[in-house]
Amino acid sequence: MADYDVIVIGAGLGGLSAGTISASRGRKVLVLEQSDLIGGCCSTFEKDGYHFDVGASVVEVIQSIRDVFSISGTDIDKEIDLIPCDPIYDYILKDGTRFQFPVSSEATAEVIKRVAPEDAAAWPEFAAYMKEFIAIATEAVFGAPMVTFGDFARMFKNHPELLKYRELFTGSYQDVIFKWFKTDVMRQTAAYQSFYAGLPPELAGGTYALLGYSEHEGVWYPRGGMIQIPLGIMKVGERHGMEVRTGARVDRVLVSDRRVEGVVLADGTEITAPVVISNINAMTLYLKLIGEQHLTWLARMGIKTYEPSMSVPMVYLGVDYEPELKAHHTLFTRPMEDMDDYWWNVYKKNRLPDEMFALVCWPTESDPALAPEGHHVVNLIMTPGPYRLEGTDWDSEKEAYIEKSVKFCTEHGMPGLADHVKVADICTPLDYERRLLHPEGAIYGLSEETTASLVFRPSAKSKSIKGLYLSGASTHPGGGVPAACASGIIAADLVQKYE
Repeated sequence: MADYDVIVIGAGLGGLSAGTISASRGRKVLVLEQSDLIGGCCSTFEKDGYHFDVGASVVEVIQSIRDVFSISGTDIDKEIDLIPCDPIYDYILKDGTRFQFPVSSEATAEVIKRVAPEDAAAWPEFAAYMKEFIAIATEAVFGAPMVTFGDFARMFKNHPELLKYRELFTGSYQDVIFKWFKTDVMRQTAAYQSFYAGLPPELAGGTYALLGYSEHEGVWYPRGGMIQIPLGIMKVGERHGMEVRTGARVDRVLVSDRRVEGVVLADGTEITAPVVISNINAMTLYLKLIGEQHLTWLARMGIKTYEPSMSVPMVYLGVDYEPELKAHHTLFTRPMEDMDDYWWNVYKKNRLPDEMFALVCWPTESDPALAPEGHHVVNLIMTPGPYRLEGTDWDSEKEAYIEKSVKFCTEHGMPGLADHVKVADICTPLDYERRLLHPEGAIYGLSEETTASLVFRPSAKSKSIKGLYLSGASTHPGGGVPAACASGIIAADLVQKYE
């Protein structure tokens, strides 16, 4: 008799969501996490009294997160205290122009009339278009498995209204934004967000253009830090009997006759189960934990065609003053053409940037308890940084990169920052690989180009190994907090259907 009904590898949001839902359906579930912290990139750590978020900084489009709790018999509002963030962004453009977009779409229209009057008429139409698309896509795309091409076809068959938005599926992020908005100001407000897909504007899929409106549906920050989301999901799972072990690294998935039988931990412990849900990088899962000997030649070739996603260095600052910020998120942004040029001529050539751009997160604006009284936390999500550096390495560049990042922010909109830093830390692409086991620091698992999205992404129900399921950023619907939770729901539903 097996030790458990389901073993989940990785206590990220996808794994915890799949495990919690499976436990709520009466299955005996064990979640194994190699780190001492749960949540992966959606987590929080403490240093000298300051609480820093590892990667994720807010949540939006939260229906899939709500669904995890409701399917498991509770409500998100009972489990997590979500603080609304308004304004959404404080924008600082390349020429120094500065303004804020509030959550209210109508109030944003008034700001646009002032800063980009030529696009004022386009905004209400764009907002209505994307609002409708989000409502459809939440069910049709986020909520549907993409195991076979039949699933892909059914998505359009069951939701023919998606054909109205075919330009989002066939065009790039940049194509969509350029079609709707003509001014450089509005295009700059949307430029950085393509990197939420892990790609520059000209490569990111057009569906990500919904981000230009989706944040106006609401943006929230969990009181106590981003770790409260995975922590809330885990607590619900534990109430249903789910067991979570941290510091338990899985070295191998046991496979016999192309069916999973359990896992082997780094200390040699064998734990058996007829179902394994993997929340780790799909390339690591198949090529290292399972091994090529258990894969068909087609599966071996297929998994090797994927590339790790973008990596981003993140700088964590504890400061002893209130920074001159106007929102939870401040964007030091640039024109889309600059973002594209950076991708090809700096990032892809393994260089460190001379010119920077950044997303500045100010968690203590929403939750002052994250820092000592009178102090604040500022997290700098910097210019995407390549894993390999030409002529140097990340361990050698840490201190210089922190100093350069602080100098950039000090000079471009945060006066006095450099004089008030009391704690400074950094997580480089190499650190993400070491701490979270993300290959090459890949924060979104695998690259999310069109040819690696939807049905082209590794299947949530393995086509090579029976009893093996995938959740997390490496499978559909991809990276990010809502997508990871959605992947957990999909995996749990497939387990319920087939096992």
